[in-house]
Amino acid sequence: MGLFNSVLRALTWWNGATLNTLLYTSRKGVKVGEDDQGNRFFRSRDGKRRWVLFNGEVEASRISPDWHGWLHHTFDKAPTDAPLSHRAWEKPHQENLTGSPLAYAPSGSIRRSDTAPRQDYEAWSPE
Repeated sequence: MGLFNSVLRALTWWNGATLNTLLYTSRKGVKVGEDDQGNRFFRSRDGKRRWVLFNGEVEASRISPDWHGWLHHTFDKAPTDAPLSHRAWEKPHQENLTGSPLAYAPSGSIRRSDTAPRQDYEAWSPE
């Protein structure tokens, strides 16, 4: 099973970085930092390109706003060098949970098990 997983990882981008990305990163990449999820962030030696190697599932919403800003050249300095100040009312970053069991379900939704669906309207009937 180890050989199969190695071949699968080398040829598919959704299982992690492809073989070409890993080779490019080892040859031309300079590690800039790592986030709390274990994603590793790199830049090219000339500083023109920036990219991420995901730790686990490749899902863009797993990148925090701080690192997202750095990746898209909004910030010149990486969050490891110049962390952004956060307001007291800001919630911590959370990945997109759509399609998962933890996705938001409003009250009355059939996906919620804690409450019975409620009827918040009165049906019209012809007289």
